This record gives sequence, C-alpha cells and structure tokens, in this order.
Amino acid sequence: MEIVCRSSGIVAAEYPRQGIGDMAKAGFGEMMLDLSSYCMKQDLEDFGKDKKKRKSAEVLTNISLLGSMVQKAAEHCRQCGLGVTSMYGPVLRRDTKREDLNALLEKLTEEGIRLCGWQKAAYLVVPPLFAGVEKDDLWQVNRAYYLRLAKIAGEESVGILLENQARDVHGHLARGVCSDEQEAARWVDALNDACGEERFGFCLDAGTASLCGQNMYEFVKTMGRRLKIVVLRDINGMEETALLPFTGVGRGQSKTDWLSLIRGLRETRFDGKLALFLEDTASAFSPLLRPQLLALAKSVGEYIRWQVGLENVLAKHERRVLFGAGNMCRAYMKCYGEKYPPLFTCDNNKERWGTEFCGLEVHSPEDLKELSGDVAILICNIYYREIEQQLREMGLKNPIEYFNDEYLPSFHFDRLEDVADRA
Repeated sequence: MEIVCRSSGIVAAEYPRQGIGDMAKAGFGEMMLDLSSYCMKQDLEDFGKDKKKRKSAEVLTNISLLGSMVQKAAEHCRQCGLGVTSMYGPVLRRDTKREDLNALLEKLTEEGIRLCGWQKAAYLVVPPLFAGVEKDDLWQVNRAYYLRLAKIAGEESVGILLENQARDVHGHLARGVCSDEQEAARWVDALNDACGEERFGFCLDAGTASLCGQNMYEFVKTMGRRLKIVVLRDINGMEETALLPFTGVGRGQSKTDWLSLIRGLRETRFDGKLALFLEDTASAFSPLLRPQLLALAKSVGEYIRWQVGLENVLAKHERRVLFGAGNMCRAYMKCYGEKYPPLFTCDNNKERWGTEFCGLEVHSPEDLKELSGDVAILICNIYYREIEQQLREMGLKNPIEYFNDEYLPSFHFDRLEDVADRA
C-alpha cells in the first residue's frame, strides 16, 4: 500500500521545482500528477470565448504544450527521487452545459495516456463524460469513449481508472455517474470484458462519496480488487473542498466518514494507492509553511495506511501477547480475540496481576522476559510511546506493535469506568 500526494495546490504548473522539492523532502516517494493543473476547469469552460489567455488556456489550442510542461515537472521529480506513478486526467466543471467540449477533453485525455506511458505511470484517472449526455445514454456514450481510449492505453501499458462522480443540481451536489457501487462495478467489468484484459479499474474519491452521503464501507466491499486508488480528502460538509484528512470538522466531528472507509479497506485487505488530495488546505497556507504542512500530510497518510493495514500487522505474527487490561484490550478480544488469540495480557497495575480479564490471565510486565523472541507484544493502551520505552528499557527484543480501537469492525459503547489508564 503506497502513499502518494496529488500535485494540485502544491506543484505550480509553470514553476514546479519548489513544490516537488517540498514534497520529496516531506518523505513522499510518489506523486499523482494532476493534469487538470495544466488545463484548468475554468479555462476549459471559457474555451472559444474572448478571454485573456493563461498558460493553461494555451494548452487547449496547442496540446503538445501539455507534454512539454509535464516533461519539465517529471525532470524535477527525477532529480528529487520522486516517482510519478499515476496521473489525474483533465475534467470539466460539474455544472458545465458545454457538451461541445467532450471532443477536446478526449484529445487531452489521449495525450494524458501517452504521457503516462512515457513516464511509466501505471494509471490515469479518467472521470466519465457527462456534459450534454442524457441519463439513459450515459453507459453507451461512455462505453464508446473508454474503449477508444483503451486502444491507446493498451499500446502504452497504462491502466484507466473510472471515478465516482457528483452532479450539480441547481448549485447542490447530488450523486452522479458511477456514484452507485453496483453501477461502477458493472461498468468496470463490462469494459474489461470488451477489452479482453484487465485494462480498467476504479478510483474512489472519498470526498465525493461523503458529499453524496454514501456508505463507503459498502462501496469498497463491492469494488474489491477493482479498486486501485483511494483519494483521501476531507470536505466541509456543504461544498466540494480538498482538505487535509481530519481537518474538515464541525462540533468536534469529521465531515468525512473515515470510519466506514477504513473499515472497508481493512476488511478487503486493500493494497493499492492512498492518494492525499489537499489542494484547498495547501492553497490557504503560506508557501513558507508548505514544508511543515506536507510533513504533516505524510504523517496523516502513514496513519491511515497503518489503520487500513492493522489486521495485516496482527496476522504476520504467529504468537502474541497484549499489554494493557482495559477498554482497548476488551475491544481487541471482541474483534480479533478469536482469530488472533493472545497468550495472555499484562498490565502495570499490580492489583490486576493474577486476575482474569476478558478470558485472559493478567501478568506482570516482568513475565514478558520469559517469552521467546518471536512472540509479538501488542500495546493496547494510548500511552504507546511511554510503554514501548518501558519495554525496551527492560531489554526486550520482541517485536512491538501498536493496537488501536478507533476504527474497529464493531465497538463497545459502554466504557469501563474503573480502568485508571482509560485505555
């Protein structure tokens, strides 16, 4: 499972060096290059009108310019050791009425596929066509569109990823093309059947799914192996925004349903790419603070990857013990105790030694010294770093892992009030 950062709001189209350098220094190894930064939505909307041209607008009349700008960014990525492993294709404004732009969008997308092939990027995200297309015609129009693109993608060894869409209804966003997981799965399967190979997959945009009030757990479960990239962005709950995950909050609660997303990704053992999309957050920060913001974003991505892969951590150890005899230990036993049974648990509270908790005998931490070196110690207590230091100072060489109960398959809603450590 790789963490990538989408370039929007971070890497300037004409002057990409600083943003790419900041991204690399923050610890990112991969970038999703957003081609819509080189041919922006508004310039597409204004195409053919008497408007002052920006560099982005020039790309629309000279598509080869897109290639030269991308090559410039790719060279800076190479110098910084940053891989461009996926790209995001040009898109129209959600409220556009200009169906005449579909042909231009297709030409830009074809160039995007060739650029992916040149850069050896595995995927190009290509949202479905919608402008001027009647609801009953969406599948047939997009089937023909995607299969035309598939010919070029096959030559370039590039995968095409569909994406869930929202549609603009009088200024409000509602569910759009491929926002239904069953429909999305049917589209991907039908396109792959028509190609005779697995040329198509899916990119789930968590922000769009949240705005549309969708159950991302069910979406992820349905998509299964078709899901290759998950775009991680927070929203403000009312309009389309690209915020750093866990920053779109109201009354102490996130506006994005991270619980259902992480539950689904963990259960399906997702092993694709997690793409952080923080364009609005990055744009609001001074460029002087950008390095610190990107370092935080990298940590957030690593945290989500850890949560998604938590069961993989449990599964890789044949034998394990727990540290902590409180709420978190109880949560472990409820969700994973049968599948990954511990030998025992231990606790720093002497009064608990020799007692039983959730079917486990509670030991003194000193008893951990008697374990063979292959037994993993899972810390079930929020004081992770403090306890890990304690264990290392005891001279233990065993694998030490952190267990966490924030995104479990099910919860205990009653907390143990007499547990002093509140774990």
